[in-house]
Amino acid sequence: MFRTYIAHFKTGAVASAIVASASIYCLPSFAAEKITSVEGITEYRLDNGLQVLLFPDQTKETVTVNVTYRVGSKHENYGETGMAHLLEHLVFKGTPNHKDIPAELSSHGARPNGTTWTDRTNYFETFAATEENINWALDMESDRMVNSFIAKKDLDSEMTVVRNEFERGENSPFRVTMQRMMAAAYDWHNYGKSTIGARADLENVPIDRLQAFYKKYYQPDNATLIVAGKFENKDMIKLVDKYFAPIPKPTRVINPLYTAEPAQDGERQITVRRVGDVQLLGAMYHFPAGSHEEFSAVNVLTEIVGANATGRMHKSLVEPGLASRAFGFNFQWQEPGLGLFAAEIDKDADISKAEEAMLATLESISETPFTDEEVERAKRTLLKNIELSFNSSENIALGLSEWVGMGDWRLLFLDRDRIEKVTTADVQKVAEAYLVRNNRTLGKFIPTEKPERVEIPQVANVSDMVKGYKGREAVAQGEVFDPSQDNIDKRTKVVTLSNGTKVALLQKKTRGEAVVVRIATQMGTEKSLHGKALAGDLAGDMLMRGTQNLSREQLKDEFDKLKANVRIGGGAEGASARAETVKANLVDTLKLVGEVLKEPAFDEQEFTQLVSTQEVDIEQQLQDPQSIAFREYSRRQSQFPKGHPRHVSALEDVVAELKAITLKDVKAFHEEFYGANSMQISIVGDFDEQKVLETLELEFANWRSDQKYKRVEHTYNKLAVKDQDFNTPDKENAVFVAAVSLPVGINDKDAPALELGNYILGGGFLNSRLATRLRQKDGLSYGAGSFVNMSRSDDRASMGAYAICAPQNLNKVEIGFKEELTRLLKDGFTDEEISAAKSGLLQGKKVSRSQDNELVGKLNSNLYYDKNMQFSAQYEEALSSLTAKDVHKVMKKYLKVEDFSMIKAGDFSKVE
Repeated sequence: MFRTYIAHFKTGAVASAIVASASIYCLPSFAAEKITSVEGITEYRLDNGLQVLLFPDQTKETVTVNVTYRVGSKHENYGETGMAHLLEHLVFKGTPNHKDIPAELSSHGARPNGTTWTDRTNYFETFAATEENINWALDMESDRMVNSFIAKKDLDSEMTVVRNEFERGENSPFRVTMQRMMAAAYDWHNYGKSTIGARADLENVPIDRLQAFYKKYYQPDNATLIVAGKFENKDMIKLVDKYFAPIPKPTRVINPLYTAEPAQDGERQITVRRVGDVQLLGAMYHFPAGSHEEFSAVNVLTEIVGANATGRMHKSLVEPGLASRAFGFNFQWQEPGLGLFAAEIDKDADISKAEEAMLATLESISETPFTDEEVERAKRTLLKNIELSFNSSENIALGLSEWVGMGDWRLLFLDRDRIEKVTTADVQKVAEAYLVRNNRTLGKFIPTEKPERVEIPQVANVSDMVKGYKGREAVAQGEVFDPSQDNIDKRTKVVTLSNGTKVALLQKKTRGEAVVVRIATQMGTEKSLHGKALAGDLAGDMLMRGTQNLSREQLKDEFDKLKANVRIGGGAEGASARAETVKANLVDTLKLVGEVLKEPAFDEQEFTQLVSTQEVDIEQQLQDPQSIAFREYSRRQSQFPKGHPRHVSALEDVVAELKAITLKDVKAFHEEFYGANSMQISIVGDFDEQKVLETLELEFANWRSDQKYKRVEHTYNKLAVKDQDFNTPDKENAVFVAAVSLPVGINDKDAPALELGNYILGGGFLNSRLATRLRQKDGLSYGAGSFVNMSRSDDRASMGAYAICAPQNLNKVEIGFKEELTRLLKDGFTDEEISAAKSGLLQGKKVSRSQDNELVGKLNSNLYYDKNMQFSAQYEEALSSLTAKDVHKVMKKYLKVEDFSMIKAGDFSKVE
């Protein structure tokens, strides 16, 4: 929520060339010292202070490099708010040896990002596990650790991009309300300030302060290098030593922070009044630091009270109709943090009744003590997620940043151990200690005769806490797997069940005996589905809200017991299920998924809650520029008459339809259309083939619908050019979208060139033509790019371009888009652009095949289209053979600037 993720694109830079490139190759000796090893992760320390964590995983064909710096927004001084995050952007701007980092990331097919939070900042990239890629990534990260430009010209352009990101956050009522609550909750500590910073600080921070901040904190003794994926420790640590050891240990000293927040001495309240359509209510409480021994009980407490569907707040607020949604979460920080419990309430509802119910739920736990059943259920959920996370070395590599920021990476394991030991008495104790009026930020100040203060315990020394910690046996390792199309086809077994259901099975040994499942079923015809799109959507939404044998809460408990992460849903034309679990629990998970699909409860109360929640969600979208603009884009691309299953209704019409539909309509849809008439099932990972096939046959072979299935066609239809503006008063951020349709499907000979051309126009990582122009050069947009979606069934593609910006810059963004597209169509591409784009796209596709949760989807799609991975191989071969002339020819063939419709949403009173 408050965390600032740079989720789309980035860039960075400063001027202190400390490391001579020649010295990298003249190391006198191997200097890394092994410190400890816990459950497959080994810690080393270089002489310059760099902490190195290596997590080899031979089951991956990828490597993740993650550099975490122990600096975040809490380290900022007066006038410097947002500086840690602003610096994160500038570190993507390059170094003397890596002048265009976004281009390098794109050409290596990396999946990169950078994030800033309260206690730490990190930079990471996941890429195909080749020797060239590994050397490049380590060289690049070591270079930008101390040699980034951090130049005035980059600050001038990037400041407006970050300000645009700030403005985007100002569009969110929840984000703004939470930010005000945090500011009220803290008197002195910087945790009360948003990571994004104040607008005035962003606009005025001098470059010399940014450079000083960079030189102080971006040093090896303040950093942790985490590498996970396919490598051997002995080889990787030598490479780390080669690239990072020449960086000298700095002489400066980073003094520890000592500001401590005093105990809160009375309830506090803030009120935000802005344009919007939903009321928000929140109660915030101070909690101990994430490393404190009580925090495991706090985590369990938060899950019991705030869990979706099963939490106490859901039962006391959502089920009685006082709120449409209720939830809770906490911030696990290095120093004492916060927990937030919140609810969304219809704009016409009485918020005072919701407030009374919320506070009664939170602050009367002594009168309604926690039960052993509640505690065990919450622990199962938390421990399941922890255990499943260990099946992905990539996720662990990224998640370790949070624990490094908290004080020590081994806290990850210590936290797990502590949660296992939490008792009902522990949870009751922390609830009664911290969920009290005088520790709450919600209300107003009221004098009391006797002051009440909650002292938040401190952590004295994390090093002593984890000293000598050994952990448990490492998770079982899997096999080395070649993600080439030929090997995937060779290893995949396709089976047909007795009812015609196609099953793709790819058995392999995986880390932690993990296995992933994808089930897809199609239903109905254009005629039989007429007028039933909303009923189909709601039927899909109701699936996970309980079965005929299990309530919603019991269903969640059963999946948690099976250590299964499951998502099941559907729409007018089909339903799908995704599951991730372990070998021992796969059969039972499949049986439970079958029960959900075949025997949903369709509970009246759950249906009422669902409709209420959707109405509130739509009301929020009615004032959101991004929702409005992209909804209109979808309506343009799917121009079918009302009643057609692919008709996209206006938001106002959806509200009316929700008020008219009944649970009877939804149940009737399920009874009429759901079945395995057209079904595909794919499974990748560690499993027993015979048991799985027997289970699938038992669950789905006799499940049929009376309605026949025939794919609803969506043929090419050239869009009429129509520009449209949507006024959203009092919104700081605006959205620009350009839309066009093209007569090109994925099977078309021009498809590879179209994908590659779009990648250069608006894809990649901050290296596209649009991102370079609108973000890097003009500083108008935080996020800008383009996309093309080519149908696998019809000769049709939808294409769009987008940018977010301040309202006053909408016209400049449109001009920039048109000029860049015109230049592309006129001048074409350079050979260097084509080579780098092909490298990035092809390596990205290989990385995708290396991820089991993505590969299982590809296999499922292949079953439906009756293809194998050779189609992918041929497509990539065609893509790799493209020249600059080929791509230019295809882009000119299909694209014209005048064919694009321009859609804009924002506060037009501010448009220049």
